[in-house]
Amino acid sequence: MDLEDLDYALPAELIAQRPAERRDQARLLVVERATARFTDAAIPDLAAWLAPGDALALNETRVRPARLHVHRLPTGGRVELLLVRREEGGLWRALARPARKLVPGQRLESVDRELLLEVEALQPEGERLLRVLRGDVDATLESLGEVPLPPYIHRPAEPADRERYQTVFARVPGAVAAPTAGLHFTPELLAALEGRGVRTARLVLHVGPGTFRPITRARVEDHAMEAEWFELGEEAVRALRAARAAGGRIVAVGTTVVRALEAARDACGGTLGAARGFTTKFIHPPYRFGAVDALLTNFHLPRTSLLCLVAAFAGVELTRLAYRHAVERRYRFYSYGDAMLVV
Repeated sequence: MDLEDLDYALPAELIAQRPAERRDQARLLVVERATARFTDAAIPDLAAWLAPGDALALNETRVRPARLHVHRLPTGGRVELLLVRREEGGLWRALARPARKLVPGQRLESVDRELLLEVEALQPEGERLLRVLRGDVDATLESLGEVPLPPYIHRPAEPADRERYQTVFARVPGAVAAPTAGLHFTPELLAALEGRGVRTARLVLHVGPGTFRPITRARVEDHAMEAEWFELGEEAVRALRAARAAGGRIVAVGTTVVRALEAARDACGGTLGAARGFTTKFIHPPYRFGAVDALLTNFHLPRTSLLCLVAAFAGVELTRLAYRHAVERRYRFYSYGDAMLVV
């Protein structure tokens, strides 16, 4: 597949800079694969498109306030860190800006001087491994960390983002970006769907920065995904299998859920089962899905693995037409934007 097939033109004013006033106020573009029909709807209309017996698969990852401003010692030069995840041996994997002077041995101190870090090693994609010499990373992030809003949101993170850039079902800390399709759900909407007979199943995939990096290879197949941690438990598997057995559909809420479910299926020899670990699963056309029947997802950046996954599920040409329709109808794009349901 050529990278050019994942490109499209988007007016800058359609990139959502703030969330809708209410979570369930977003618009919803319904894409029917069998008929190539588009329906302009809204998030509360989900009930009309989900049937009793369907199962919503939700990602319970919680976004860590992972952006932290520190100073280089002894010069005091300012550095912005994105603490990606904890590694073995008490190390932390991080991205830094500016990173040029962050060589092994360089020490970094938080502005309250409670946290002292030292660069242990350089990693691919510009990441650094940091050793904690003093303090506690989690405690410092909770007190001083900022919500790591995506770079296409051209404003500083605000206090309200700590709640709005988080799903209402977020439970397990570990992500540096939100599973944005889940941002549209309210407790009331989930309760209404449950009352209609729609099950829910919970899993975890900790979204890392690599998910949103553009594909740079001319051939999509040459792209390599960065590892992300996922966990699909026995209870969720039972709920998803029961839905299928009763004639219902597995509806993935977000591309992260698709990757977790398909990675779990791979780990279990082609059958959906419980699994956990790091996955580098990269889904691109052509791909035969075995664990997902419908997909709720936001609109994604061009030339990314996220858009590649949607194209694999909906079809390349139908995805292209759907995005053209969304631009023409002035849908709001990306993390704080509107959603698309592919059935």
